[in-house]
Amino acid sequence: MNSSKFTEHHVTAVITHLVKPGREQGYEEWMRGIIPVAKTFDGHLGVNILRPEKNLHPEYIIVLHFDHDKNLQAWLNSDVRREWIERAKPLIQTREDVQVLTGLENWFVLPRKAPKLPPKRYKMALLSWIAVFVTLSTVRYLLSPVVAYLPALLAQLITIGIVVCLLTYVVMPQITRLFYKWLYPNS
Repeated sequence: MNSSKFTEHHVTAVITHLVKPGREQGYEEWMRGIIPVAKTFDGHLGVNILRPEKNLHPEYIIVLHFDHDKNLQAWLNSDVRREWIERAKPLIQTREDVQVLTGLENWFVLPRKAPKLPPKRYKMALLSWIAVFVTLSTVRYLLSPVVAYLPALLAQLITIGIVVCLLTYVVMPQITRLFYKWLYPNS
């Protein structure tokens, strides 16, 4: 994990654990213990847990959100977290994988193909710009008859909400798959 570049905005850590077969209940208990501890650290904004699904992904994926990289690093490098990770070792098959995402690269990571370095910023900006333009134009066109009678601010709020959801869950994963070799030429 490269912590040499500190950022001054929201950061996300994606941590994966491959749990040993039959140790899932113990791992769930371990998570119920470590999550409240992480919440006590400065800058903690929340956590999401993606549990294993048959034939899709075999590992637990923990997504931590912090306000600044320095606060995330304080948690990741803390003695209390190290103690909790030691407790998890009998429950997991391999060493944990931790990736820190600080910005647009959140949209450019595919499951099971998560590179250690994000793509070049100009590539992320270019693809994001095109994706936002096309998605926003399409959603505005399709929603215009529905939101025409709403107050402008409410119509804009609804439109942007739909665009963000589409970009996050549909458009950007597809664009990342389509342009993967261009985004990650050394992968």
